[in-house]
Formats: sequence, C-alpha cells, structure tokens
Amino acid sequence: MSDQDGTPESRLRKELPDEVPAAAEETTGPVAAPKPQPGPGLSGRQRLVQGLWPPRVTRAQLIVALLLFGLGFGLAVQVASNSEGDSALRGARQEDLVRILDELDDRTQRLEDEKQGLEKQRDELENSSDQAEEARRQTVEKERQLGILAGTVAAQGPGITMTIEDTKGTVEARMLLDAIQELRAAGAEAIQVNGVRVVAGTYLTDSGNSVRVDGNKINAPYRFKVIGNPQDLEPALNIPGGVVQTLEKEQATVIVERSDKIVVDALRAAERPDYARSSSQ
Repeated sequence: MSDQDGTPESRLRKELPDEVPAAAEETTGPVAAPKPQPGPGLSGRQRLVQGLWPPRVTRAQLIVALLLFGLGFGLAVQVASNSEGDSALRGARQEDLVRILDELDDRTQRLEDEKQGLEKQRDELENSSDQAEEARRQTVEKERQLGILAGTVAAQGPGITMTIEDTKGTVEARMLLDAIQELRAAGAEAIQVNGVRVVAGTYLTDSGNSVRVDGNKINAPYRFKVIGNPQDLEPALNIPGGVVQTLEKEQATVIVERSDKIVVDALRAAERPDYARSSSQ
C-alpha cells in the first residue's frame, strides 16, 4: 500500500506554487498620463481657478470683443472732438459767437428753403397727370434761371436804380467794383451798368477819365439797374462808410431809387466750352 503523502493529489499540490503571479501586460507604445483630477483636499476657489484657466475663447466671443473695443474707441474719439470744439467756442469773443450763430441761422434757412423747393417739385411730379410735361416745364424754368445768372436771358423784377454823376472825373473802376460787390452781397440777382450786363466773371479797369467793363468803355453818369429786394439793396449802399459815402467824398453825386419793376435787358453771348462736356448720359 502506498504512502498517504505519495498520492497523486498530494504530489500535484507540491508541484503547484501557493500563489500564481499575474502576467505582466505587454505594451506596444508609451502609456498616456492620466488626467489630473482635483484632489479631495482642494478648496472651492482652487477648483474655480482650475475650471477657468486656461481660458477657452470661441470665435464668436472674439468677434464680440473686437466690436465692443471699436465702439468704445469711437465714443472716446467723439467725446474728445466735442471737448475740443467746446473749448474753442468758450474762448471765442461775443461778437464772433453772434456772427457764427447768424451764419448758422442763414445756412439753416437756405437749406430749409431748398428742401421745401425740392419737396414742391417732387409733389408736382407725383401729382401731375402728365409727368413728362411737368419735367420739361421744370427743365425750362431751371434753364431760364441759369440764363439770368449767366446774363444770356433778360430779366425783370423789383429792385433799384443807382445813378452816379462824376463831373470831376474822380470815380475810379475800383469804386464801381465795390458797389457791384456790395449789391451782390445784399442779394442782387441781376445787374446792368450802362448797357453792359454784369456776370460772375465781370472785371472793371480804368481808361483815362472813363471806365471799361469787360472791355466795354462806359462814361459817366454811371447808371446801375439792379434786380433784387429793394429793402435790402438800398440800405446796403447807404451804410456808414459804405458805397454812397465813399463816392460822395470823391465829389460824386449818388441817387438811389427803389422801383417795383426793373428791366435788365443787356445780354451776354452764350460761350460754348471748348473742352468741357456734360457728364450726364
């Protein structure tokens, strides 16, 4: 009979170890480092910092930030510009401020009148039964107005006549030019001197005891026919130190008369430009 310890079961237990080690895992590449996890001992502030940094900026957030920066920069420039304008006005004299306000009022009034005129033309075009005919009528009217300014069309309306008697021969071309400029500044729309139409490019020169207007010789008495508002034209000539007083100091006699109808019929030949052409198609 065999020994109890020599049984096959006992021999098998002796050959097998008590603990079988786990097989090592083979790796084919570097093992990625595990993501850091917030430890259980971190405070709430430290978790907040880990969540916010590094920041994650999207494209939409970047565009919004750029727009806000541009808006802020524009507001800063506008505020600086307004501050400079306010400081300049604070340093201006009272007379300058009054003049600036008058010029602004005049400009505003002119723009308002132009606006009303354009609105009237628009309404006429919209309400006219024959818009093409109305457009032609307005074109003819505009051409007539431009012709009056250019001196190619006769004109009539309220205004004044100014007659300058120069028996001493002391009136010079510059004095007549001052009178023309004063009348233009007072709102004269058409001027004629001794049968010569005065336009934007008119020039005056001395010629012995007489004067030449655009090369045309004229002699005293000098007779101005002016179309405009008589209530503006006459006071402009009679202001202290103005045209009338200057001529009277030269021993000339000046007579200014208002009239409800002044006819300016001296015409200028329409000049055809050599190079300029209309850009409208």
